Amino acid sequence: MKITHLAIWTSDLEGMRNFYLHYFDASSKEAYYNHSKDYKSYFLIFNGDCMLELMQMPGIPQNRNDLKKQATGLIHFAISVGSKKKVDELTEKLRVDGFRVMSEPRITGDGFYESVVLDPEGNRIELTE
Repeated sequence: MKITHLAIWTSDLEGMRNFYLHYFDASSKEAYYNHSKDYKSYFLIFNGDCMLELMQMPGIPQNRNDLKKQATGLIHFAISVGSKKKVDELTEKLRVDGFRVMSEPRITGDGFYESVVLDPEGNRIELTE
């Protein structure tokens, strides 16, 4: 068994799509649009098997996630960028471009080299080697 994709509701579908295409070298399938529900989505494909589905539809409430506190449920996803150097470089590029760095690059207690950054809508992304 394997995870095929994760999904994120977004209020700015094109902005989120552009973020992941630009910073993570993802490619995008064609937009899907369900006219009766005013539902739009994209599947983004990364170098591997897992995809990210970005979805937008009127009436979806804003996320109540508190960036200072953790809560039950999905809290982050990790993207391997290939090396410690690339973790450092992408973390700094995102910071310079105005995105929030929640955790600086470091070796974690369980031996991973990672940083944690937020996408444009506050979703946590672990950048790993």
